[in-house]
Amino acid sequence: MHIIITDAWLAKSRAVHLNGFKLVGAGMLAAVVLMLASITTYHWFFLEGVRQGWPGFASVARLVHQTEADSKDAYLRANLDAMARKLGEMQARMMQIDSLGERVAGLAGLNPAEFKKIPGSGGALVASRDISMPELMQALDKVEVSSGSRVDWLTVVESRLFDQKIQQTLVPTEKPVDGVQVGSSFGFRIDPITGRSALHTGLDFPADVGTPILAAAGGVVVVQEYHSAYGNMIEIDHGNDLITRYAHASQTFVKKGDIVKRGQKIASVGSTGRSTGPHLHFEVWVAGVPQDPQRFLAAGEKLAAARPAALGPRKP
Repeated sequence: MHIIITDAWLAKSRAVHLNGFKLVGAGMLAAVVLMLASITTYHWFFLEGVRQGWPGFASVARLVHQTEADSKDAYLRANLDAMARKLGEMQARMMQIDSLGERVAGLAGLNPAEFKKIPGSGGALVASRDISMPELMQALDKVEVSSGSRVDWLTVVESRLFDQKIQQTLVPTEKPVDGVQVGSSFGFRIDPITGRSALHTGLDFPADVGTPILAAAGGVVVVQEYHSAYGNMIEIDHGNDLITRYAHASQTFVKKGDIVKRGQKIASVGSTGRSTGPHLHFEVWVAGVPQDPQRFLAAGEKLAAARPAALGPRKP
């Protein structure tokens, strides 16, 4: 009898405990419903008061709208100030580009005064104010127009520098035999075979057989043949009626129609043809008239000496 009473009591306790949890859940649900109903009622009451113009509601509504408007204005002002600072940085960078453009224009042989730059301006700062959106957009438009004109001008400078580079590449200023001094210069001399005075139409570079012969400039090979006087001979056309000739070679490594670069190995020193010993006979012809090659080589040496050390040696 004692055991039966105990089991019944335990079952009753569990039922009461479960019913307590259900009550707590129902209470929380009722609180949520009550809170949502209160919020809905408040908003309806507030909006109705504003629509009906009840005393006090209009001022509260204006205050709320004013606060929101002030927040938006502050946000826009912060963005405008940030954009204005970036605009100032862009204008400062444009001034640096102007200065660089003037120096590069001078190197290209153009008048630096022609480089379009921002007109000077200044004065005492009396008062400052925040920039407006229309003023910012106007300043950005000016920067865009100014940058476009600078791009056009720098394109002209680039084209001029490119033309100069091409001209330098096609002018025979590269020494055809590296590290060798001239043995016989251009002009009248005593011919080594006949012993009589004769015009020497080029420069002689005495060197061992097999020493590389280099193209004095870029161009197109127009002659590669054996000549009774010049021996194994190569002629390169550099355009503008300018031709270089390389004679007495032991071997040639290019053929007619080949395009060669400045400093490219085109042959080897030899003693073929009318020659008393291994050497390179080098000639420069302009419009069918032989010229002193030393003038071209001297110009190349001056260019190399004037080249800033920071740029390094000139590449072929």
